[in-house]
Amino acid sequence: MTTTGHPAVALVPSFDDDADAGRKLAIICSKGNLDMAYPGLILGNAALGEGVETHLFFTFWGFDMIMKSRADDLTFSPVANTAMHLPIKDLRLPQALAPAPGISAMTTKMMKRQMEDLGIPPVPEFLDQIVAAGGHLWACRLTAEMQKLDVSDFRDDVEGVISAADFIEMTAGAQLLFI
Repeated sequence: MTTTGHPAVALVPSFDDDADAGRKLAIICSKGNLDMAYPGLILGNAALGEGVETHLFFTFWGFDMIMKSRADDLTFSPVANTAMHLPIKDLRLPQALAPAPGISAMTTKMMKRQMEDLGIPPVPEFLDQIVAAGGHLWACRLTAEMQKLDVSDFRDDVEGVISAADFIEMTAGAQLLFI
């Protein structure tokens, strides 16, 4: 019983195979640092594996993930990341050390090695896999105009440089994630 005196309704997910038919996932990728690139890619890849139509919309610093000139050089910065753990139990990187020279390079290398050890590909390779599985990549027109970029600056598999309104229209009814 709930506090209102009505019986509690169980929230039980449906595992009916037909429930996934027509599902869409729209992921807005707004961050270009290494630790923020992977969540959208992992979720998009998982959705595609479940047969969910998946669209990734890159905007602002998320462009770093799809730009030919930057995608191979994403970095991780522990500055202001108070949750930064070193790969030794619960050892944390003291925030006073985070901005020191070489720390970002060290933590980037550490994160890339951890991802590689888990069999997770680098960002450009991961995007290749997402596209091969049927995922769609889109670039934000406003951000492209602000940064004076055009379609030639992006990966060849970016399907278009579109407005936010276009993205909302094409993903009508989709689950939406902003990362």
